[in-house]
Amino acid sequence: MSAKHPKLRSLRDRLRQILLFELGGLLLITPPFAWASGVPIAESAGLLAVLALVAALWNAGFNTLYDWIEGRMTGRTADRRPFALRCVHAILFEGGLLMLTLPVLMLWTGLDWWAALIADIGVALAYTFYALLFNLGYDRLFPIAADRTALTRERQA
Repeated sequence: MSAKHPKLRSLRDRLRQILLFELGGLLLITPPFAWASGVPIAESAGLLAVLALVAALWNAGFNTLYDWIEGRMTGRTADRRPFALRCVHAILFEGGLLMLTLPVLMLWTGLDWWAALIADIGVALAYTFYALLFNLGYDRLFPIAADRTALTRERQA
């Protein structure tokens, strides 16, 4: 891989990342959502599972595209992303997801637009903080395997 075309996560690695992220999010966010919204826990879990499916699809597309664009612009792999760019990444991800999930939340709960927006923003804020910490931890636990040729060139430079 050249410096301008850093290695991306493999499909298997990306799928593991998405699965772990969504399962962790459901376990952490369903109880407070049920408590705050007054929606029964089983119904909250169902709703958040549907939202997690939407999020998983968004996650796969957004993260792959973001990593590709960032890699082309900086020559850096996603696991070496600086903190400020991690914050931008999390905000853009959650902003796009909010636009996808708001209609689902409104239809599922029968909430009016404003109440659904407040609920969705609450979920988005929780997931934004969670996404930042999860992705930081994931990148530390599962770094992207370096290309041997690129490492050799790096050491020679």
